[in-house]
Amino acid sequence: MPRRGIDTDRMPPTSDLEQAGYARMRWNAPLSEEHATLLLDRLGIQPGASLLDLGCGWGELLLRGVDSAGVTTGVGVDTDAQAVARGRALAVDRGLDGRVTFVEGSAVGWQRMADRVITVGAVHAWGGAEPALKALSALVTPGGRLLFGDGCWEGAPSAEASKLFGAGVLTLSNLVECAQGTGWRILHLSTADQREWDDFESTWRAGRQEWVLANPEDERAPAVRDELDAQLRQYIGTYRGVLGFCYLVLGQ
Repeated sequence: MPRRGIDTDRMPPTSDLEQAGYARMRWNAPLSEEHATLLLDRLGIQPGASLLDLGCGWGELLLRGVDSAGVTTGVGVDTDAQAVARGRALAVDRGLDGRVTFVEGSAVGWQRMADRVITVGAVHAWGGAEPALKALSALVTPGGRLLFGDGCWEGAPSAEASKLFGAGVLTLSNLVECAQGTGWRILHLSTADQREWDDFESTWRAGRQEWVLANPEDERAPAVRDELDAQLRQYIGTYRGVLGFCYLVLGQ
């Protein structure tokens, strides 16, 4: 699910401001430590299994999954060069660079199968949940599992919320029906709670908030400040408590 927010097109790109964007985020999804541990447990990663994370960002779940299962190896794929670089650095820091490979490229074009596949917040790359679930079925080995995470409506969206996130967002019940209708069996279902959402939204802005505080005289600071304030108002007034996020562990 792509993020809406700061309009960087009208500000000169600089490495410090760009790097601030995800600086305080551990996950690029509404997720807590406890919830992440639960999902990896339900994914059932076995020693020797291969992991694949499509739309991995910097691959925090992938790295933890590989680290938790002995001789397991993993591949993360993402188009964001900065996120991929961060993932590679994290792999080195954790002694996993020989077991985890990050590839800068499109998840849609990936063809190599894996025993465990992760796709969280990236279904827009396939054009929605249904085409994503159909495509991913060809990438999970027989007897394998898929961790699938996507946004969903947990309350009735306003016209503004619907316009903001587009027609591709399903209700929770329709997302479940979509998974079952594309041949998957649901082994686990959980949704992000409000604290996870609030932390996600806060940490998404926190790096840039800190940049504004540290650079009040920078000519870009007013524009960054205004965009961050507008996005916070949008979150509170438009989709907080309405847009949810569902995690499914699936088998076929």
